[in-house]
Amino acid sequence: MAKVFSSIDDSLREFIAKQAMFFVATAPSEGGRVNLSPKGYRDTFAVIDDHTVAYLDLFGSGVETIAHLRDNGRITIMFCSFTRNSRILRLFGTGRVVRPDDAEFDTLRTHFGTEHPGVRMAIVIAVDRIADSCGYAVPYYDLVGERPVLDAHLAVVPEEKFAGRIAGDNGHSIDGLPALDPEHPLPLR
Repeated sequence: MAKVFSSIDDSLREFIAKQAMFFVATAPSEGGRVNLSPKGYRDTFAVIDDHTVAYLDLFGSGVETIAHLRDNGRITIMFCSFTRNSRILRLFGTGRVVRPDDAEFDTLRTHFGTEHPGVRMAIVIAVDRIADSCGYAVPYYDLVGERPVLDAHLAVVPEEKFAGRIAGDNGHSIDGLPALDPEHPLPLR
């Protein structure tokens, strides 16, 4: 049933590409809250190479992932098939953030699809463990389509509001860890 893989091979890339959503899990080094976030928009996730993946982080309600990555870098990505073929795939690794004003961001951007408004960062993950499991208890769901609400909302947000969020509610996690910092263009790790 469960299998550990040495790399993200073509069959795993194909499985990842078919998933309409993925989940991101992080946690602080000490105390605090574990964060688990669902992510949508298929074209915001990319396999860069056999041991590197990345996703576009869009402005949302919180900033836990970025704060936890600045704290310790630990991250797990989970894909879960809701189709007739049951499977769960987890990518364990060390993540880092790349801001849109970083030169590396332009290179990363070529791996993603549609332009999405409100891109906050790219999260790049060096994957050190790749494992799947059966997913036999995961229910069947039929995908109706991608929800366009976040793109529609972010498309009308003025740039000043994004800048205000970096200095304001996206400056720290709910546990008080530093997250987005307008004074430091790159994470403090």
